[in-house]
Amino acid sequence: MAGIIKSVNGDEIDLSRVGIFYNKENSKAKYVGELVEKVLKDNWIDCNILTTDEYSCDYSFAIVLGGDGTILRTARYYAPYDVPILGINLGRLGFLSQAKSSQVSEAIDYILRGAFKIENRMMLSAMQGKLNALNDIVIKGDGFSRTSRLYVHINDNIVCDYLADGIIISTPTGSTAYTLSAGGPILAPTIEAIVIVPICPHTMNARPIVIPSNEVIKVTSSQNKPLLKISADGQEIFSVGINQDIEVKKCDYVTKLILLNLEKNSFYSVLKEKLHWGLSWKG
Repeated sequence: MAGIIKSVNGDEIDLSRVGIFYNKENSKAKYVGELVEKVLKDNWIDCNILTTDEYSCDYSFAIVLGGDGTILRTARYYAPYDVPILGINLGRLGFLSQAKSSQVSEAIDYILRGAFKIENRMMLSAMQGKLNALNDIVIKGDGFSRTSRLYVHINDNIVCDYLADGIIISTPTGSTAYTLSAGGPILAPTIEAIVIVPICPHTMNARPIVIPSNEVIKVTSSQNKPLLKISADGQEIFSVGINQDIEVKKCDYVTKLILLNLEKNSFYSVLKEKLHWGLSWKG
């Protein structure tokens, strides 16, 4: 039975208890999970196949089968337990995953040989820790009226007054997600910074801003908006009242993502492959 595996750069993962988590909405996921289980058990590794409804703190390592949304959900659960995550992409873009379903055997072989590293990804926390996010915290007005006047304070100093459809507060990991669609910058995932991006601002002088990760952000609303909606990674949603300030800051823990030494797995290679970044148009 495998236990502690040490990588060539000194990172360690514990394979004594492996959870294989799959998105049950993906028809292919359980089949791939069974393939992963077979490869692990052939190497005398204790493991279980579970859906993403069956997370448990009993596991020391998580293999996630699905798209980025499945990995985000798993990250929010396992980050407080310091459990590393390996993503196998069954979705579309797969920014957070490290292998395709056809590379399962190769990916596990890399891990057993120590050909991996653990990358700590910064997370955000809001609502006094009730919401935590690997990608982003999004704040929008409630109801059919989409436009809100939102005031952004940084370290108790008012910085921006946005008339917009909402605000995205993003980690570097999330800079290639909703933030990018809203016109924000792309940040390398290991940079310690926070991005604030207005969604469809009703002015030409409202621009994204990048701030240090140790800054504390507070968002308030104008008095004519009774409720705001706040979401974490677009998956967990809360309603907050008009008199409740929304504080967003760097989370106390990180997501531990496994990076493999497979070809085309660097951040810049993924940008080029997934987003066709920097490629000139060919007519």
